[in-house]
Parts: sequence; structure tokens; C-alpha cells
Amino acid sequence: MLGDYRISGRRAAEISASIERAVGEGALQPGELLPPMRELAERLGVNPNTVAAAYRTLRERGVIETAGRRGSRVRPKPATTAREMIRVEVPPGVRDLSDGNPDPALLPPLAGAFAAAAAQGDKEPVLYGHAPVDAELERLARAGLDADGVPDGPLAVTSGALDAVERVLAAHLRPGDAVVVEDPGWGSLLDLVPALGLRTVPVALDDEGPLPGDVRRALEGGARALIVTDRAQNPTGAALSAARAEALRAVLADHPETLLIEDDHGHHIVDLPLHPLAGVTHRWAFSRSAAKAYGPDLRLAVLTGDPLTLDRVRGRQRLGPGWVSLTLQRAVARLWADGAVDPAAVAARYGQRRDALAAALGRRAVEAHGRSGMNLWVPVPDETGAVARLLHAGWAVAPGARFRMNTPPGIRVTVSTLTDAEIEPLAEAIAAAVRPGEGDRRTYA
Repeated sequence: MLGDYRISGRRAAEISASIERAVGEGALQPGELLPPMRELAERLGVNPNTVAAAYRTLRERGVIETAGRRGSRVRPKPATTAREMIRVEVPPGVRDLSDGNPDPALLPPLAGAFAAAAAQGDKEPVLYGHAPVDAELERLARAGLDADGVPDGPLAVTSGALDAVERVLAAHLRPGDAVVVEDPGWGSLLDLVPALGLRTVPVALDDEGPLPGDVRRALEGGARALIVTDRAQNPTGAALSAARAEALRAVLADHPETLLIEDDHGHHIVDLPLHPLAGVTHRWAFSRSAAKAYGPDLRLAVLTGDPLTLDRVRGRQRLGPGWVSLTLQRAVARLWADGAVDPAAVAARYGQRRDALAAALGRRAVEAHGRSGMNLWVPVPDETGAVARLLHAGWAVAPGARFRMNTPPGIRVTVSTLTDAEIEPLAEAIAAAVRPGEGDRRTYA
């Protein structure tokens, strides 16, 4: 414990500064166990309450984490290289199926919607003190949420889904709190949680969503929040079924203090019905992003939730950016109102490509998962080797390391721009690069 480093100080601020300085200099390593409070107090000749105050300050600053009787440890640092940087360099001439982007051909033209929004702004300039949510966007969003069975609640607009998740987590949790996440899951989210000083608790999932038993164990173990992707889960394409949603609601009903966050970034690119979990717990939030159906550069998501959560999110928003551009909100509202995207047609196009590749892989005894959205997840025994062999064969795919914690190796294939002529050659290349997955084909863990 601590090696040769000696913690010093007589006051709580001095003790916490000594420990934080050692962490910053590398004298105390991530995961290193700190002395019990009474032991350190005796060593320093101070009251145990002084050490307790120092440890509390370090927890709040995200330097250490405390796990009950297991003691306090230096918190693992957020990765200095984000998961998004775990990618292959795609040389010229190699087909890129690794980026997770929607098909540009299926995105709507934006010029007309933005011209109309700008003209409205010219007539009625948005000034400080204006309502932060456009009335038409709120009306359309609320109607869509009502139709999908999402409980009624206040509405906010954020700069995309990840911004929404971050604001909700910050509204309720403190450094050291545990958050249940899907594994494999969204790489940016897996970076965000530890960056906020929170602990990730991975749970396995199958094609119908997180496994209820795993979620129950995580919540019984003290996790305070659960983040679920309702449809088009990245990277696996999982989507909550009615039966799975019912089972998860039953788990959450036994843990009503859990903060539930749902991400429906697959809105308008998925034809599977939504089965929301919201309403079972006291604190909940539901985010719906425009990125996949209308364009990633729009950076807009609508967020609803219980009144306390939304009040905290909107209050903090007022102290930062203030609001998301009303011109942007009005443009998105115009796109929604005008039916600029045909959700059924978009979902069908992605589904055809996804299903065709999965079927071609199945004929070659290669396991693949992709119930919804624009990605397929392919378990592999040797992730690095599979990615390298596919790259050599002219195909770039995303390494599973970007998305997984405890899940065995895999690769993610983005099918959004895949053509009919590419299906068989790609399936043949994947089959040559990987062995068929073994074990239980129903789960990814």
C-alpha cells in the first residue's frame, strides 16, 4: 500500500493536497489502495474526522473512489486516448465500413428548412430572455413522445444525445457513484462516465437489450444509475422487445431510486416499436436525437424527464450555453413537420443491407448481430488479427475495443452505405478473417 510515498499534512486541505499531488505526479497509481482513515489519522497525529474530510474532498474531486469495506482507492483515470481514437487508419482504395455514419443519400436536404428558420429569425430576432425551446419543436416532439408511450414531462433541448446524458448524470450523481452501462456499448458514453468521476458497471445484453439478471445484480450492488439504448444500440443493433422491457421495468420497480436514462438515437431510422422504461423510477430522462436521421452536424436532441431532473438540467444549462440555437431548433421542427425523412423507407433501406449481410455471413457459419439500426456486431476470437486481415483484403471495420469492457472480442461493421454488389465479397472476406463464434449465441457476453 502506497509504496514509499508518505502522505503528509495536519489539516484536511493539506492531506487531500498531498494525495492529489502524488496522484498527479504518478507516485500514487490508479487503483492503489489508500490507508484506512483511522490508520492514517494515527500516523499523522490528527483526528479521524480530519482524514474523513480529506477523503471526502478527494472523492468529490474525482481523485479517489470508496467501495465500502473494501476501502478507498485512487480512481482509474479517464483514458488519455478516447475510445473514438481506437480505430484503423483507412488507406486510399480501402472500403470504409468503420465510421458509424448514416448514409448521406438518406439524409434530407437542409437548405430550405434553414432558410425558413433564418427568415423567421429576421422577422422575430431571438434575444436574451427568449424561451429556450421553440414552441413548434416542443409541440412536435411532445406529440411523438406521447404516441410512443413516453410519460409526460417537461422538455429541454440539448446539443445532441451525449450532451443530454452528461447533463442528467451531473444533475444527480457525484464522483464515485456507479452507473450501469451496456457492454458492448457506445464508445463515447464509456469515455464520458469515468471522465465525470463515475464508475462504470458493465452489463451484458442480447438482441433484445440488457439482461435483467445482470441489471438487478448491478443495482443490488449499489449502482445509482442505468443507461439504456432503446433501439439501434451501438454497436450491436439491439432493440428492447416488449417482453424485455417488461422484465426490466420489474427490476427497476424494486429499485425506484435508480436514475434511469434512455437514449432513443434510432428515432426515425428504425421501424421497430419503442418500448420505453420511463416512469417506473422517481428520477428518469428520455433523450431523442436528430443525428442519425437528419444529420450528425445538427447536434440536437430533445430531452424529457421528471420535473426535478429537467429543472436541474435547464437550470445548469442557463448558467452555461443558455440555450441551443432557436434557428437550429426551428429548422429541425420544419424538417419534422414537412416529413423530410420517410422513417419507414429509411428503416427499410438499412434493414435490407443489415439483413442481407447477416444472411450472407450465416451461410458461411459466421455469427452476426444486428436487429436494428445501421451496424452489425460480429464476435471474433482475435480482434486485432481480424481487423488487420480485413484491412489487407480491402475492408475497414471498427475494432470492438472501442465499445467493450468485459465482452469478448468483436468487430463492428457499419452497413449504412453497403451496396448489393458488396454483400457477398464482404461476407467472404469476413469469413476468411474470423472463425465462427462459439458458445451461447443469444448474448454478447
